[in-house]
Amino acid sequence: MGQQVCGGAMTQCTFGVAPGTLMVLPLNLVMTGMPDANIMDNKPMVNVMPFVMCQSMANPMVAAATAAALGVLVPMPCIPMTTAPWLPGAPTVLIGNMPALNNSSKLMCMWGGVISINVPGQFTVMVP
Repeated sequence: MGQQVCGGAMTQCTFGVAPGTLMVLPLNLVMTGMPDANIMDNKPMVNVMPFVMCQSMANPMVAAATAAALGVLVPMPCIPMTTAPWLPGAPTVLIGNMPALNNSSKLMCMWGGVISINVPGQFTVMVP
């Protein structure tokens, strides 16, 4: 059992320095106070907003800045690189013909970060 996620949910990346926000466009035509999300609401800079600064050495900008600083970690601006869907989603609840996004779903960034839902954005719908 989990909580359905909607636009405005707070997210966090393991390599980010601050929380981000999940933006959900009303394309799925399922509305509460905010548009409900599904596992395909994973587009960087459209759905997944930056986490201010990235601290992952897998990020080429961080690696280059750190090398220039003789090995001292230098965080660089976060630009999420999310290409896969959120997992696992809620397979018994479909939104726009895709599994609904719930608060236990995770999203992987290509720079090694794991993005999770801190605050789902709504609390009244229970997703099995």
